[in-house]
Amino acid sequence: MTQPSPGAFTEARARAVLAAAGRPEAAADARLLSLGENAVFALGDSGPVIRVGRSAELLERAERELAVARWLEDSGVPAVRAAEPAAQLADGHPVTYWRRLPEAVRPAAPGDLAALLRSVHALPEPPFRLPRRELLGGVERGLRLAGDAVSPQDAEYLRGRRDAFALAAGALEPHLARGPIHGDALTRNVHVGPEGPVLVDLETFSSDLREHDLVVMALSRDRYGLAAEAYDTFVSVYGWDVRDWEGCAVLRGSRETASCAWVSQHAPGNPAARKEFTRRIASLREKDAAVRWYPF
Repeated sequence: MTQPSPGAFTEARARAVLAAAGRPEAAADARLLSLGENAVFALGDSGPVIRVGRSAELLERAERELAVARWLEDSGVPAVRAAEPAAQLADGHPVTYWRRLPEAVRPAAPGDLAALLRSVHALPEPPFRLPRRELLGGVERGLRLAGDAVSPQDAEYLRGRRDAFALAAGALEPHLARGPIHGDALTRNVHVGPEGPVLVDLETFSSDLREHDLVVMALSRDRYGLAAEAYDTFVSVYGWDVRDWEGCAVLRGSRETASCAWVSQHAPGNPAARKEFTRRIASLREKDAAVRWYPF
């Protein structure tokens, strides 16, 4: 069995960061909810949710996420709320605290997401600067973290796709007005509590083509097994199908490239991630748009 590399971002590493942040009780007893770009822990039955970022370079993004949460609260958009106003850098990792959401009453549906996106897309720019949605900006970082788990040939192939799609995206003419977007608009980023659906995971909020948010669900239909009927509901609630836009293929290809590189960073020491990366890179090389991808 492959062992995690010394610098791997593991549950044990994230718990050590919690201890360094002055939360030894969380380090010992918090329940791990997810482990990806962040390690997300729930403290006790009603305590805050604590997010530990993968690396220090994510501190600025964590601080912006807190600002987005305050702005959405002021704007009346249902979203997760911060429990503490500032991010903390502990042992080289950003740590943020969030109010605990009530238990979900049902899984989020595409229509819930579409309604929330309509609210977000109706907002003007916030009083602070949102970045562009640099979807491809994380490709190099993902490959760097992947190290030897990705062959030089596959890494070079992904870099080539990144450069080609970045050039093509710069020439796109949008159908919708540019402005604030969620940036990772999936139903998994919607929580449906007793008072209705709310947006979560605000770290990718950006100011860019609104089409970015809509292509995510189109790709979910094509790659991740979202039923056609569910996608049709999403389109009906939102009011427009991004697949009718000639730029859809460019944003789809960009997201596929970014998603493939994102999985690669988990490949060291994780056989499931390595298997999924192999599946994704092969389907891209073979230009097979019908190969099913699996969330990781």
